[in-house]
Amino acid sequence: MLALGGKKSLELLSIVVPCFNEEATIPIFFKTVERIRGQIQADIEYCFVDDGSKDGTLAILRALRQKSDVVHYISFSRNFGKEAALYAGPRHARGDYVVFMDADLQDPPSLLPDMYKAVSEEGYDSAATRRVTRAGEPPIRSFFARLFYRLMNRISRTELVDGARDYRLMNRKFVNALLELAEYNRFSKGLFGWVGFRTKWFAFENVERVAGETKWSFWKLLLYAVDGIVAFSTVPLIVSTMFGILSCLASFVGILFVVIRKLIIGDPIQGWASTICIILLMGGIQLLCTGILGQYLAKTYLETKKRPVYIIDELKLRGGVDH
Repeated sequence: MLALGGKKSLELLSIVVPCFNEEATIPIFFKTVERIRGQIQADIEYCFVDDGSKDGTLAILRALRQKSDVVHYISFSRNFGKEAALYAGPRHARGDYVVFMDADLQDPPSLLPDMYKAVSEEGYDSAATRRVTRAGEPPIRSFFARLFYRLMNRISRTELVDGARDYRLMNRKFVNALLELAEYNRFSKGLFGWVGFRTKWFAFENVERVAGETKWSFWKLLLYAVDGIVAFSTVPLIVSTMFGILSCLASFVGILFVVIRKLIIGDPIQGWASTICIILLMGGIQLLCTGILGQYLAKTYLETKKRPVYIIDELKLRGGVDH
């Protein structure tokens, strides 16, 4: 970038921060990142995305904007989810580079200078982060998280790194590729891998929230995992088809056995308990396969509606562009 007189100006780094009921963490986050700002050879702008918060998050953002001209924010009309915030932020950020960070400081800002250097100087298109430990998490949650990554890497062509975070710094080429994927049902961890490009990974140990409580319950994480599987693999449909084929084969074998038994031995059919168990098993398999098919149909149904990923209620951007 060239400024007036031919002097090279600093490139712009946009920090996109999804926020949902984060009034306690935003001031701490802003002060922490500002302390390391001088270590990054770039101009910085903050793009906070208020995802329909019910607390004082929006009021905090308004006050922060009054104090600093590098703070901008987008406020949704309701809670659309973090994936919508991760899509809205880059669409309105004007940086040559964009980084996603959580306001709770579980994404260590200390990594930011090295991540920026990797993309701006070392030829990488993105710098991504992953947790190497899950200290502080409930054991059952950690177990299912690792199980999810192993499963996804077996059934999907898109590689997911175990412990990967949304904390990722990208150049404009990478960001534009993400923005072209305007699908309604979004799974960013998969989209990051799907677009490709050169990525450098940074590992760090798990960090506890600086304040407040996590918004991700076990149930929400489970649903999020299902979204990821449906979005990036058709293997569940193949599995349900195999269930159907095996069930049909087992049924034919059973019928053949009953007929031969009747013709040769002549004994009346016995075993009501086993018959009921078989009926319940077959019914369960049918319902499972129907449910798998229903997940794919539901996602397709939502995509065909062409609804917007999010709706903006209030928009405060750079240069006095307010809506």
